[in-house]
Amino acid sequence: QVQLVESGGGVVQAGGSLRLSCVLSGGTFSNYAVGWFRQAPGKEREFVANVAWRTYYADSVKGRFTISRDNAKNTVYLQMNSLKPEDTAVYSCAARRGSYSGSSQNYDYWGQGTQVTVSS
Repeated sequence: QVQLVESGGGVVQAGGSLRLSCVLSGGTFSNYAVGWFRQAPGKEREFVANVAWRTYYADSVKGRFTISRDNAKNTVYLQMNSLKPEDTAVYSCAARRGSYSGSSQNYDYWGQGTQVTVSS
């Protein structure tokens, strides 16, 4: 059974940086597209970024966030720079076999989430 474990969340001031990590186990890592989603209080879950054979980003994070994967470590990273208070949310990674999808409904496996709080 595929499992995902996130780490790296925390509290940071506006303009600061954080790097999230997502480790996948129980499957052949290279077979999966991995995405990051976030959900702020009272809001719908939204797509942030995805990495399969290429990378995809939500418009709200383009130029500030970078997603990457290390197949040797079964890990996907989300480097978040120039953070804003509106980036505050629970960030979750998710995996699906095959290629990119921006819809959370198309992902089969989810991590537990990690809180990111950006103070102004």
